[in-house]
Amino acid sequence: MKSKSVGIRDVAAHAGVSTASISRALNSPSAVSPALRMKVDAAIAALGYIPDAAARALSSRRTRTIGAIVPTVDNAMFARGIEALQQYLSLQGYLLLLSTSGYDPETEFRQAQNMVSRGIDGLILRGDVHTDGLRRLLESQRMPFVNVGVYQPEKPYASIGANNEDAAWRATGHLLDLGHTRIAMVAAMSAHNDRASARVTGVRRALSERGLALPDNWYYEVHYRLDDARQAARALLAQPERPTAVICGNDVLAYGVLLEVERHDLHVPRDISVMGFDDLEWSRHLRPSLTTMHLPTDEVWSRAGEYLVNVLAGRPALLHHEVDASLVVRESTAAPRPNA
Repeated sequence: MKSKSVGIRDVAAHAGVSTASISRALNSPSAVSPALRMKVDAAIAALGYIPDAAARALSSRRTRTIGAIVPTVDNAMFARGIEALQQYLSLQGYLLLLSTSGYDPETEFRQAQNMVSRGIDGLILRGDVHTDGLRRLLESQRMPFVNVGVYQPEKPYASIGANNEDAAWRATGHLLDLGHTRIAMVAAMSAHNDRASARVTGVRRALSERGLALPDNWYYEVHYRLDDARQAARALLAQPERPTAVICGNDVLAYGVLLEVERHDLHVPRDISVMGFDDLEWSRHLRPSLTTMHLPTDEVWSRAGEYLVNVLAGRPALLHHEVDASLVVRESTAAPRPNA
């Protein structure tokens, strides 16, 4: 014989509260007191109650599901951000539905269509390079969404992130202030990646303001892979005139450059300085430790979740939020050797 399923009335009776209180605790956890949430959670655990998501969606016209589309999960920054987002949404009683685009706007559009068809309440997107089809979809469905990793206060839709151009300008300024004038760049692929292209623009702007330029033979765009970064560094080191500093589009690319410089029996930073971007966990443990720009990834993604949760609850939500990218000076950068 199949036992009778546990319902919301059973939970209410066990917790000694009304069914309305149980409903509020399940549908709007932040709207009830911590004491009530603990009491409800204890009752649910004791009885093994599982809320009927389909019934809740029908009654509220909400699935309490947030979608997020990232370029790839093969990236420590995205992994950290997704984890922070998941933790925040879980505390708010929301489920995270995740997908990847491979940096392809058409794939992103198709994934967004799939998520919308499954009833997501809001959507988090990386950057602002989207197809017209996706923009029309979001508008026609009146879907709350937020772009993360970029800060665009001039746009009419939400953005949370750093000013990537300004951050790269400051990173390049650090190398220039040390006395470097021969600066190369190993950048991430800029196609369909407005964060990467903004960083390149920031580097070029900083050099131009000091009467310098980024030569074509000192500029490489590569995929987010150590091997590709090493090949770019190998090409730089084979030049008749070597740069005295290399600024990288992210920390993983910087790791590849560091490895290749070491393979050529050169010393960082005595022979060549290396600058990263992102401040991944490994960056401070390397030898030499990596000078980089720190981005508060956890904050960006948590704030994105908070924005959508507030919008869906009808609460005020800040449309644009800029996080600070801060320079972290470690061992991989120093003044160039005299007559280098």
